[in-house]
Amino acid sequence: MGDTMTCPTRNLIAIGSVVLIAGLAGCSAESSETAGAAQDLTSRTLRVPTAYVPPQCYTKTTLADGSAANTCYSCHTNGRKPNFINDTDLQLAYDFANPMRTARKGNPWTNLFVDRSDVVAAVSDADILAYVRESNYRGPDGDIALADRLTRVPKGWDANRDGHWSGFVPDVGFDFDNAGFDHAANGDYTGWRAYAYTPLPGSFLPTNGSFDDVLIRLPEAFRQGASGQFDADIYALNFAIVESVVKQRDVPIDPVDENDVGVDLNRDGRLDQARQVTFDWAPREGRDMSWVGRARSDNAKLAAGLFPKGTEFIHTLRYLDVNDDGKVVRGARMKELRYARKQSWFTYSDLRQKDFLDAKEAHDFPNRPERFRGDVEHGLANGVGWVYQGFIEDARGDLRPQTFAETTSCMGCHGGVGATTDSTFSFARKLDASTPGHGWTWWDQRPVASLPEPLLADGRPEYATYLKINHAGDEFRSNFEIIDRFFNADGSLKQSELNALKTRIGALVLPSADRATSLDKAYRAIVREQSFEQGRAAHVQPMPNVYRQVLAGQSTGIDKPLVVGHDSGLE
Repeated sequence: MGDTMTCPTRNLIAIGSVVLIAGLAGCSAESSETAGAAQDLTSRTLRVPTAYVPPQCYTKTTLADGSAANTCYSCHTNGRKPNFINDTDLQLAYDFANPMRTARKGNPWTNLFVDRSDVVAAVSDADILAYVRESNYRGPDGDIALADRLTRVPKGWDANRDGHWSGFVPDVGFDFDNAGFDHAANGDYTGWRAYAYTPLPGSFLPTNGSFDDVLIRLPEAFRQGASGQFDADIYALNFAIVESVVKQRDVPIDPVDENDVGVDLNRDGRLDQARQVTFDWAPREGRDMSWVGRARSDNAKLAAGLFPKGTEFIHTLRYLDVNDDGKVVRGARMKELRYARKQSWFTYSDLRQKDFLDAKEAHDFPNRPERFRGDVEHGLANGVGWVYQGFIEDARGDLRPQTFAETTSCMGCHGGVGATTDSTFSFARKLDASTPGHGWTWWDQRPVASLPEPLLADGRPEYATYLKINHAGDEFRSNFEIIDRFFNADGSLKQSELNALKTRIGALVLPSADRATSLDKAYRAIVREQSFEQGRAAHVQPMPNVYRQVLAGQSTGIDKPLVVGHDSGLE
């Protein structure tokens, strides 16, 4: 990564103030020490103090006929305990923090209003596809490129100036076995495990710009038997217990002799053969659950709805690729690599108290922005036990740490809305353990487009319900390809398309090849500008359904908040 490489073809195309470099795939014109690594990322200055309020919250909800589209309900809802947040009021008004600053300066996500049509037209499909097919995670020698860079951390990344990188160092091998476990180049378990899930409706549908994937890793004690040695079976069983505890439901497992682990997994009052982890947690009534292996002997804390302390997540966002058959698939190149770690344990009382204090703060000081502790090197704390850190492309496409300001834009959703489960979104949506691989699969093993539609708790199809309530397939209501595909000219839904979703969600989650390459090109322009602080949503033309300004307490036009629970397990 430190050597200068030559580019066989480099065409400079000037459009306005933007200079495009065509033919960049497969080359890096400067060393990593000069192409982004020299950039000072350590500033904690926030250009926008309310950067944690996401761009979607500025969407216009009023339709042409005066009725309202509820784009808000999937995030702002009455949380399931121990998420004590009830932010359904945000469905009714643009009443987020510091409204006076918003009204005076306008919507800070100015990239939403940029027309990138000329920029997109100037880049060929061949060039952008070559770019997205090149991995920026692996170096030429096959090693993890970012990990190599962090061993000799550039001064501009070193927040505490000690010459060492103290944050997370990427160590995923992206080599998954049939049980979803990741392996390093030497074949060892890395501890990471991939799981399949139904995407949250809205921005995280690939049709809106990115493929994503999520991996989870439990602390070392959860990977070991009572003797302290690594045990893949014990680790898998602890994952099943985590799934039961977090989802608060029974989880099927392969047959296990409970005598071998010393735990009554099926809660039938005796040690016998168990075929499920039974959710039965009511400690005040004398009913508790337990981990297995060393985590059990260490008395690792366990509570319904919460991950154990030390749990880690990796979440990557990737470009959209188009294969030789014209199908849109996951690109090799990462837009972002996001990392989260649960570093502190919060009890139910702690979480309830935190919610009370937040409500009091919002009432007493409605114009005071939220504040987050952390820096580029150590990540940002969300106030309820989790630390978030991210890596994003530099101008040449290499991964670099996200700045304090760039990471702040992630904080409003993780730990600050009713829709999360212990500050996370995807794990509660993990495929049910009765599905192939018990839901522990990598997307290459079971493509997201092949999944059937998830169901809400009342049996309604979740995506069809989202389309009906939102009148679109994204929060901005700007994915006109989805609107044309699923809606008639009078605004009614096409029943034939909804019927097809029940068995395969590909028509909703995947864009056309033309849309995929256009969104790739538009996002690549943001990368070259390094203008992430102005918004990183991929789009070609200005978003027509987004306010440039909102007033304090401005009504959304929605008369009554919706609370729509989901059951994303696929039976």
